[in-house]
Amino acid sequence: MASGTTTMNPPKGNTEAPRAEDYGADSIQVREGLEHVRTRPAMYIGDIYERGLHHLVNEVVDNSVDEAMAGFCTQIDVTIHTDGSLTVLDDGRGIPVAIHPKVKKPTLEVCLTVLGAGGKFDKGSYKISGGLHGVGVSCVNALSEWLDAEVFREGQTYHMRFERGQTSKQLETLGKTERRGTKITFKPDAEIFKQTVEFKFEKIAKRLRELAYLNAGLKISLRDERVDGKVENYCFPNGVVDFVSDLSGGEAVLLSKPIYLKGTQDSVESKGRVEVEIAVQYNDTYADSIVSYVNNINTIDGGTHETGFRTALTTTLNNYIKENEKVGGKEEERPTGDDYREGLVAVISVKVPEPQFEGQTKSKLGNSDVAGIVQNVVGEFFKAWLEHHPAETKRIINKARQARDARLAAKKAKELVRKTKDALRGGGIAKLKDCESTNPDECELFLVEGDSAGGTACEGRDPRTQAILPLRGKILNVWKSTHEKMLEHNEIANIIQALGTGILDDFDIAKCQFGKVIIMCDADVDGSHIRTLILTFFFRQMPQLILNGHVYCAQPPLYKITYKGKRAAKKDGAEETEETTDDVEGEEAAAPAPKGKKKAEPAKKKGPREVYIRNDSDFVKTMRARGLEGTTMELRAGKPRTWSSAEVARLHDLVVDVRRISEEIKRAGVDFKKYLGRKRADGLLPFAKVVFAGTKDAPAVFTEAEFDALVAKARGENKKVWFSTDPLSERETAQVHVTRFSSKTKLEQHLRELEKLGLTVDLLMGEEPKGEAGPAPLLVKREKEERTLWGLLGLPEATSKLAEHGIQLQRYKGLGEMDSDELAETTMDPEKRQLVKVTLEDMAEANRIFNILMGTKVEPRRDYIERNADSVKNLDA
Repeated sequence: MASGTTTMNPPKGNTEAPRAEDYGADSIQVREGLEHVRTRPAMYIGDIYERGLHHLVNEVVDNSVDEAMAGFCTQIDVTIHTDGSLTVLDDGRGIPVAIHPKVKKPTLEVCLTVLGAGGKFDKGSYKISGGLHGVGVSCVNALSEWLDAEVFREGQTYHMRFERGQTSKQLETLGKTERRGTKITFKPDAEIFKQTVEFKFEKIAKRLRELAYLNAGLKISLRDERVDGKVENYCFPNGVVDFVSDLSGGEAVLLSKPIYLKGTQDSVESKGRVEVEIAVQYNDTYADSIVSYVNNINTIDGGTHETGFRTALTTTLNNYIKENEKVGGKEEERPTGDDYREGLVAVISVKVPEPQFEGQTKSKLGNSDVAGIVQNVVGEFFKAWLEHHPAETKRIINKARQARDARLAAKKAKELVRKTKDALRGGGIAKLKDCESTNPDECELFLVEGDSAGGTACEGRDPRTQAILPLRGKILNVWKSTHEKMLEHNEIANIIQALGTGILDDFDIAKCQFGKVIIMCDADVDGSHIRTLILTFFFRQMPQLILNGHVYCAQPPLYKITYKGKRAAKKDGAEETEETTDDVEGEEAAAPAPKGKKKAEPAKKKGPREVYIRNDSDFVKTMRARGLEGTTMELRAGKPRTWSSAEVARLHDLVVDVRRISEEIKRAGVDFKKYLGRKRADGLLPFAKVVFAGTKDAPAVFTEAEFDALVAKARGENKKVWFSTDPLSERETAQVHVTRFSSKTKLEQHLRELEKLGLTVDLLMGEEPKGEAGPAPLLVKREKEERTLWGLLGLPEATSKLAEHGIQLQRYKGLGEMDSDELAETTMDPEKRQLVKVTLEDMAEANRIFNILMGTKVEPRRDYIERNADSVKNLDA
């Protein structure tokens, strides 16, 4: 949208200028503590979408990992529950519960409700930690619908409960225990996280796996109650050595086992002892992969620790060649640092008492002393390693020499790399259709799958700022290709030439001729493959493009809905009904006005009203809205009743949530219909499922007080009680198994609302009878369409069928199914399109996934496909 200054005239009758006295002390609002967290959550967790949601998990887990780094925790168990909550349990020291001497409240409550309260400020409790500011778990509490905290400390179990950051149950002692540690269970607040409150298993697993690598011997488990039997355990006795082996697992390696070093050095600047831990391996690929961490935080932008490592590696190898002529020989040009890093896979982990990060994202370490510390530790160790491993040293040096030769050969091909975009305007199949502007900030390059789609894109583009480069077929997989082979590949050479950045030692991000590089492929398997190949090229050869925010993926629509129907039109006073479609605004088509009459109003252009839907989620929302618009429902059994369109819409939302809760109940091993049948006269549903070993039926537990009394009695009889938030391994030895129905209060509210709307549980759960039966009790109507229902739970499907009436639905499989106007409107027009920005948040994970998908070894790729097969949707729709 165009920007500018808009001047607004004041409304009539209100011409007074603002008065200075209107701005006074009462105009200043104060938001303190957790209230400020809820008001401005993005300040504390980054955003209020999926990334911020999972940041909550990281904050709680990081506290447990800090206990492990302090030497007090050996096991962390994370459980995703069916109701959307999540539990983190550790066997550390447990958060203190005694009354805090300053605040005069239980220390547990202080840690969870006061910003800036934590044990990380001095080095008495934690010499090393990832959390530094004391805002982590208190933010989680503030942004949760509810949070349960249990502490196992000094032989006792303590408990507190909070709701949206406020204490709802004071500290209580539940009884004796042999366990120690802290258990935090929380449910993200849907009032804060508008887009989703659903945890992604793989996203959490990635971080937990990483933490297990970085903390040798630490046991971490992840269980997902939403999927039966889905449990993953992480424990790596060799720590970063296992990490680097995993990162290079898809390729042939040069060293029989990774190089591992660990050393420490005191630092005045960093206020303590800095610990350096590094693992190194070489493989037969042509690019390096270095991932670094500071206090378990991934420093994706590197920093002084990476600088120290790179310097030590280059200096030590060059000195070795200089001192061992029989190995290196007398050469006019020794390998450079880039040559020594070709095929290098390294994990750098440093522990710094007082890390100084550049920026709030903690993505780059700034402690200047750490560079020298890492350089000293690595240089001293690596020099000794080279002397004791001459055969493997020779392989490393030969690998670097080959890289040097390739680099020198590539220099001879600089003319290819440095050609201007004008060279692409000549002959050839894949031609760049350049844009007119020479300002990179406003220029966009579309990499389009196929010549046909490229031609369509050329017709629909804005020629001033949008350039089109069609790509013929699938480009080369550069994961294992030499630079010469890569440069010989026509499509890749075209991309390099078009961007103007050069490659290798010629690469210069400042020379990039486009502010946005947009990958535009079909929404099918081939399109996904081509997009992956292009991203592999950028990740391997031009990662700076991604890191600097230049790379995007286009989002062509998945669906087009064309609305049809009848309308009534009046002409010259006579009413005429014609078969047509919904009107949309169009160009003026007014007839000349007769003399003495006003000019006729511009006629609306007749034509189909078309709506484009970009993803399945939006499609579901659109169809829901259409299916409920003007829809009513009638009761045909007993006393007749009709529900209005607004009431049906509310019933639809209630049913959707009831169905979600029913799945939670079913996963707990309870039949939902029987569960509803246990409802008492006062409307209460069972609070928990409590099963005693050796019995079949669970006693009726309806209130929290009844539940607490039952559990206390069991513990008083020295029976071991297992909660669904406890480790699965403890279940077999427990005499009492407890599953709380945490959504039961919400379900009770839904049932009360349904009753107020005249719907009983029988009407909710009704099923079509077998054999002959009378008419279904419920009838859903929209215009002339009807659907019968035996039970209200079928309402979403009924309205979905109603939504399909009167529309033509098209699902796009490729760009070629759209004409230039459609492609421009939906995918290329900056005012209407949606782009996905490609980011690189975790270099190690990105390298691991690319290695699996694009590497030479088949086994890791097959295992990955088998492991994720169940989650695939629309494989080739």
